[in-house]
Amino acid sequence: MTDSRMKAMVLAAGLGTRLRPLTDDKPKSLVPLAGRPLMDWTLRWLSHIGVGECVINLHRWADEVRNFVGDGSRYGLLIHYSYEPELLGTAGAVKKVACFFSHPFFVIYSDNFSQWDLRSLLRVHMEKRALATMAVHWREDISQSGVVETDQDNRILCLVEKPKTTQSLNSHYVNAGFYVLDPKVLDYIPGGEFCDFAFDVFPEMLHAGEKIYAVKMDEPIIGIDTIEAYHQANDLARKLLMRDVKIGEDRDGLH
Repeated sequence: MTDSRMKAMVLAAGLGTRLRPLTDDKPKSLVPLAGRPLMDWTLRWLSHIGVGECVINLHRWADEVRNFVGDGSRYGLLIHYSYEPELLGTAGAVKKVACFFSHPFFVIYSDNFSQWDLRSLLRVHMEKRALATMAVHWREDISQSGVVETDQDNRILCLVEKPKTTQSLNSHYVNAGFYVLDPKVLDYIPGGEFCDFAFDVFPEMLHAGEKIYAVKMDEPIIGIDTIEAYHQANDLARKLLMRDVKIGEDRDGLH
């Protein structure tokens, strides 16, 4: 990898058991949204905002993902793969390929569907000189999410993953699964073992007084973790395609 390109880690090794039967014969990352595999949406999205190189971690159905994505050239990306015989968790997966990252980089949970402009995340990260910057979104039911509490400057004070009680929490903003990380974050991740950003790494960083900032998303995001959520994401993808078609038609009408 060269340092001249913005880089990203795309986390795609999850088993997708809660999406069966859609994932009986394919990984979650290849489940179709509006006729296009989820991974196709993700890679086009990253390419659009200026990412040049990606690492994709794989586990089950690894060959299917490799065969679909290839070397990434059709997306204008250089793609690398990291196969995990045993799942390493969100942070463990990044630690396994730590040598790829020497500048701030994106981490994308590939089963969270959005087309929000990730450059907002990068801008805040650089302005605040943060060690980590997290996209967050408002959610009514926070019981199954990572709840984020911030100060007035949007510096994260507390992150509670899947809180057992929500009575003491004053926030409905939750972790969106999109980050910009400084490579120094990798020092907080043990090597060769399962480790999770939300449960393990970010709480330890906050305890150490590290600067982690939140950026509030102003566009939809859907975590595709149930069949119902999948249908919601499919509807959103259709709307996005229709919007893009209309924008293209309007532009053609100006010429």
